[in-house]
Amino acid sequence: MTGVTAKSKGQPDYVPPIDQVQRGLHRGLSARQVSMIAIGGTIGTGLFLGTGRSLAQGGPASMLICYGIVGAIVYVTLLLLGEMATQYPVAGSFNAYATRFFSPAYGFALSWNYWFNDAVSVASDLTAAQLVLQFWTTWHPWVISLVFWVFLVGVNATHVKAYGELEYWLSSLKVATVIIFIIVGILVNVGVNREHEYIGTRNWHIEGAPFVGGFGGFARVFVTASFAYGGTESLGITAGETKNPSRNMPRVVKFVFWRILLFYVLSIALIGLNVPWDYPGLSNKSTTTSPFTIVFKEVGSNVAASFMNTVILTSVLSAGNHALFAGTRVLYGLSVTAPRQAPLIFSKLTPGGVPLAALLATSSVSVLCFGSSFIGSGTVWGWLQNIVGVSNQIAWLSIGLASWSFRRAWIKQGRPLEEMKFRARWTWPWGPYFVVISVVFLIIVQGWSSVIPSFSAVDFVSFYVEIPVMLVMFVGWMVVRRPARKEGRPRWHDIVDTTTVDLTRDEYEEDAADKADDELRAERLKGQVGLLWRLYYWVV
Repeated sequence: MTGVTAKSKGQPDYVPPIDQVQRGLHRGLSARQVSMIAIGGTIGTGLFLGTGRSLAQGGPASMLICYGIVGAIVYVTLLLLGEMATQYPVAGSFNAYATRFFSPAYGFALSWNYWFNDAVSVASDLTAAQLVLQFWTTWHPWVISLVFWVFLVGVNATHVKAYGELEYWLSSLKVATVIIFIIVGILVNVGVNREHEYIGTRNWHIEGAPFVGGFGGFARVFVTASFAYGGTESLGITAGETKNPSRNMPRVVKFVFWRILLFYVLSIALIGLNVPWDYPGLSNKSTTTSPFTIVFKEVGSNVAASFMNTVILTSVLSAGNHALFAGTRVLYGLSVTAPRQAPLIFSKLTPGGVPLAALLATSSVSVLCFGSSFIGSGTVWGWLQNIVGVSNQIAWLSIGLASWSFRRAWIKQGRPLEEMKFRARWTWPWGPYFVVISVVFLIIVQGWSSVIPSFSAVDFVSFYVEIPVMLVMFVGWMVVRRPARKEGRPRWHDIVDTTTVDLTRDEYEEDAADKADDELRAERLKGQVGLLWRLYYWVV
């Protein structure tokens, strides 16, 4: 089946994405690598650098509460995505699911929006590299961005295994660093610091704390938290190149986010305790200082602070690597759908299975980072952070809509729930409703500070520009495609009919290699050494 639009009675208007295996993408990512990709895409710039902006704008209490709320939303969202990604591990992930199960027009607008999100994320990470470098020198910071850009494009132009292995080791370094930070943060708080004083909750009681900027400051942290948590949803994008996705995707979904939530909650709590919200240079137009570096500096060692800053620089590299990979695969997915949503050239693959044209198009947007040399790295990074944060929220909203429609279709067509390869039982039936309503609330309230007490046009645009862009692209698709009118359905929308949508296309069937992998794992977990293997799988 090469992809056609079916018009016969009882058939859906839209044929979902062609399985990327037929197109040449390689399933070269192991469960070990996919787990670290999900962690690495989230524990990165947002945690190491974005928390400084969150603390300065909202204070320690706002930061802890907002990150906790967003973390809960993302966890449920991840479970919903896991159901669909395990059943249909295709290129494009939740973008493809929104197109297939909810609305082709909405899916088109969402896919291009999320591609732009990933492309801007690369620019954001390269800009963050300039901010991190200012800890040592202010000499031509754009040079490091250029070097990183060339390196990332080079890695992503090779086989997917090269990307996966680089991401695994960079992410491993970040995870180890966060664990060390938690230990050091506790020591600093109880008195192992430059002043040899017990800090406790002192920074929660200084003037302006614990809630800085009132409700506006509190609401503003939602978008920086969304920026920080962004990346978890893209583990569905890796499903198209994951070995044995029927087994590995549920494992990743079940365990990865708990690790992320553990790292975030503890790290953010310690940052709020040890770093005052008004620390000089924490976040302003020209610079942003990592709270992680500040805490390591409080130990009394500039060498420790430099080590932490070096790790943050590698985390920036890792986050950019992750965003570039995800954006490339989204653009590739757009080019292999039927009807096609991107030019055919983006579906062309190298012998190693890399969509090179899609890679170059995604990386080209990163030139935005060089604008920071003229208007201030801190300002540019703040704008990019807002844009990416809102885009992440739109992605989570879309996962909720796609899951709602997918579940309805599954039940309406009489398929037993036991046939689902993975089902988050405790989220039935309220999960999709919770995600949609809560994310809409975040999108509406987080721009409060850009309107009250005074209107800031630049900030307002960075918070809400993606909404009219999505609307224009949605309407444009409807005008160009002009979906056929169906009995009982108005012409002005193309919401997918859940009674006729094909639930069998692209369902993954395990092959001999998958079964061998399952048998090997089962054999390892037996006997006296089974406990050691369980520990090994949990760690890696």
